[in-house]
Amino acid sequence: MASALPTSADTALLALRPVLPTTLAVAPEPTAGDFLHRTLRPVLKLQNELLLALVADFLREHHVAFQARNEAEQLRTVTELLSRNVKLRYTIIGVIIGLFTSSEQEFYRQHRSELNRRLLELATQRVSSQLPALTAQLTGAA
Repeated sequence: MASALPTSADTALLALRPVLPTTLAVAPEPTAGDFLHRTLRPVLKLQNELLLALVADFLREHHVAFQARNEAEQLRTVTELLSRNVKLRYTIIGVIIGLFTSSEQEFYRQHRSELNRRLLELATQRVSSQLPALTAQLTGAA
């Protein structure tokens, strides 16, 4: 990412993130893969509850009978929503990139298309792996 000095806001944002194990060496030029492991995964983990709440709210507002579906249908529904619904996709992208540092924002702007694709893949995996928690959000038990 850019070599700009971190601001106090950047330091605060980094302090919020969970630390995830990674085996990546520090590369002279960051790649989208580095960004995925060093930035996207921790921010998505940090925003996990919000991510589930956003998907649950979308399902509720659009009257999707999610709980009545079996697990395979629920997985398909989540995948279709996060791959086809532009409003939901951009909302999720916004809540994630809003927690990027200034240097991460700069890297993101340069690789927006690739990083959005990776971000949405990770979000889909995260929501798909938590169907019981999503269902609990929908029923108000969360």
